[in-house]
Amino acid sequence: MAALLGGICRSRTEAGEVWLVGAGPGDVELLTLKALRVLQQAEVVVYDRLVSEEIMALVPPGALKIDVGKTPQHHTLPQPAINALLVSLAQAGQRVVRLKGGDPFVFGRGGEEQEALQQAGLRCHVVPGITAALGCAAASGIPLTHRACAQSVRLVTGHGRDGEPDLDWPSLVAEGQTLVFYMGLTHCASLSHALMAHGMAGAMPAAVIARGTRADQQVFTCTLATLAETVTREQPASPSLLIVGEVVRYYRADGAKQVARLTLPVT
Repeated sequence: MAALLGGICRSRTEAGEVWLVGAGPGDVELLTLKALRVLQQAEVVVYDRLVSEEIMALVPPGALKIDVGKTPQHHTLPQPAINALLVSLAQAGQRVVRLKGGDPFVFGRGGEEQEALQQAGLRCHVVPGITAALGCAAASGIPLTHRACAQSVRLVTGHGRDGEPDLDWPSLVAEGQTLVFYMGLTHCASLSHALMAHGMAGAMPAAVIARGTRADQQVFTCTLATLAETVTREQPASPSLLIVGEVVRYYRADGAKQVARLTLPVT
């Protein structure tokens, strides 16, 4: 922590402030105007691995960039240390942008960072972003809700505190909804098995969207029963999103860079 702060802080009479900014799902043109304005006024940008290079190129040349990105096997900084870093930077009078992929409050741990800043008596602002579920589904032509088959959508974590998620499986297999799993690649086999064990049909359409909204987006369609096999065979790049539900039948291949596709029968 001291090494990160060395040379950054300067004496000021007032504390700085932190902006929790959603960078969207990847496509630079999906960054909001407010997010762009705040980013271009930043003195320090603390960013994660899901922020695209095109968006990082918008950071002012004089701003300090601090990478705190996490992968399943490696954390540059654990979350408590990230919280402490944001507090220290703001207390030193810096104008800080905490730049996150998607939306800060949808599986982005922005709530924890906001809480730490508020407890320290610091100003914290939030700029929402297009979350991965909305952006990736739209970029693939998959409507998350559709009057014919899905009256609700569930955003679900595919990764629990200790690995495999402990979820309310009976509620997840209810008809008329779409399931969107974040961080679900690692445990896709157990996710699909649990859903089928609680009554969801193995023939339920599913999709894996890798690098959604970006130029190298890939979409793999399959069924719930073949989801794990598809992930193992195709090795989709991270970040990837899993969508399970009848709405996957509306997947539109035009404009999507797709490696493999299973044609789903219309029932």
